[in-house]
Amino acid sequence: MSKVAILQSNYIPWKGYFDLISKSDFFVIYDEVQYTKNDWRNRNLIKTPKGLQWLTIPVQQENLQQKIFETKVVMNNWQRKHKSSLQVNYSKAMYFKNFKDEIFNQYDIKSNLLSDINISFIRCICSILEIDTTIIDSRELVLSGDRNSRLLEACKKLNARTYISGPSAKNYLNIHLFEQQGINIEWMDYTGYNEYSQLYPPFAHNVSILDLIFNMGAQTKDYLKK
Repeated sequence: MSKVAILQSNYIPWKGYFDLISKSDFFVIYDEVQYTKNDWRNRNLIKTPKGLQWLTIPVQQENLQQKIFETKVVMNNWQRKHKSSLQVNYSKAMYFKNFKDEIFNQYDIKSNLLSDINISFIRCICSILEIDTTIIDSRELVLSGDRNSRLLEACKKLNARTYISGPSAKNYLNIHLFEQQGINIEWMDYTGYNEYSQLYPPFAHNVSILDLIFNMGAQTKDYLKK
């Protein structure tokens, strides 16, 4: 029996995202849902001397029904711009040089699909954090039905004992449906993280995990709850 978490891919996600992955035996990238504009799918925040700054991957949204895995990136040298922003704002971070090459190499991915780029970064960061959770593309599971049915089916196919869900799912998740199948719901708590030595005060929790990695190096794992 296993613990399963299911979430959309995000671009260079924050520490809570990887905390969720680390608590799971299987982490399902669920990009078969609608792409949402101005969300975390194609952007994230970093710290700068002038405050928080968005790093955004430019994408094409051809229609409102477009799925995340169908979303294509506009290839306009965004990779060079993002690497330059990271270099300028984190070059003075204690462990920037230790992890720069490993992170920057992810920008060489040849795919023009947002999901592929996000997953490449997620796998790389999991490797840095020594998270050995099995990461699965939801399309491999061939899911069907409504939102609750698809989540439940994914859990059943992965022999889940526990489904770890983000707190926002409390608005729609049919808990009784899972309990009838012997699957417990564990709600992820994204509060109570410790602060760390971060450039450019005041401290901000809601930034990409790259901020934590560049500032704390191997100690990054100590700032996840797992």
